[in-house]
Parts: sequence; structure tokens; C-alpha cells
Amino acid sequence: MTDAHHPKFAKLIDLLARIPAIDINDTPSRGFGSGEAGGAWWVKFSIDIDHDLAWHAVQELGAVLNYLSLDERLASVFKPVSPPPYLNGGPEDFLSWVIEAPDDLRPGSLADILEDRLPKPVEDEAAWLGEPDDDEEEDLEADGDEDGPFASLDDD
Repeated sequence: MTDAHHPKFAKLIDLLARIPAIDINDTPSRGFGSGEAGGAWWVKFSIDIDHDLAWHAVQELGAVLNYLSLDERLASVFKPVSPPPYLNGGPEDFLSWVIEAPDDLRPGSLADILEDRLPKPVEDEAAWLGEPDDDEEEDLEADGDEDGPFASLDDD
């Protein structure tokens, strides 16, 4: 529930809040900021830099939001933002991340793109590490492909 935000941000904030390394809290904003100005919108949040998946989250979000593919780029930008460290303190408390996009790329549409391309299910830490879930392991065993697609290469 994103009562502290305009409803247009609800789907995106709900998705981001499910990512394991993203900091959320019990306030109405859940630790997110959002807004719009000058024909663009933004969502700001923190990533727990001590979380084992912090850099995985940065890498995955950066890949999708900044460079969907070599031939297909979204109009979004994902980047770090910070006040001057010499005035405030270190990244544990003052490093934030922002997603910015023009108004014609709606936050809900961006949430759909992220959901489609981020590890599945997005809240599953093992998925972020590339570990197959139990269903995938069972499928591999049923197919007799326990060693993966390159097993025959190792048999020489």
C-alpha cells in the first residue's frame, strides 16, 4: 500500500519493495520518495548496502532501466544520488537510488517491464543468485539433464 504516494506510483513501488535488498520501513511512504516535475517523474529509494544481494539488485536494475538491450533502450534512468558526503556521512545512511522517466513512460508500465525481466519470483533471494527453484530442479531431473546443457562437453 502506497498511501503516501500518488496512486500512479503504486504498482512500481509495490514491485520495488519486494526486491530483497531494497530498504523499506513502516512509514506510510515505506521509505520511498516519488514525484513529478517538468514532464518527468521519479521514484527514490535506498538499497541496504550490507545486504548480500545489494550489488545484484543494482546490476539487475541498471541493466533493465538503463540498457534493456543494445538495440532497445528504455527512456528511464537508474542512478545513485547523494548529498555531499563531507557534510553528512557515508553511504550506509545517505546513498539513495532514483529511477527517472518521462511522463510518456508510465510508472505502472515500467513496473511491468521490470517484473518481466527481473529474477522470478522477485522476492526470492535464491532467484537473484541464479539458483533454480525446486520446480526447475525437478524438471531437470525429469528430463535427465541434471548436468545442464553442457554436460556432453565434459564427457570427452
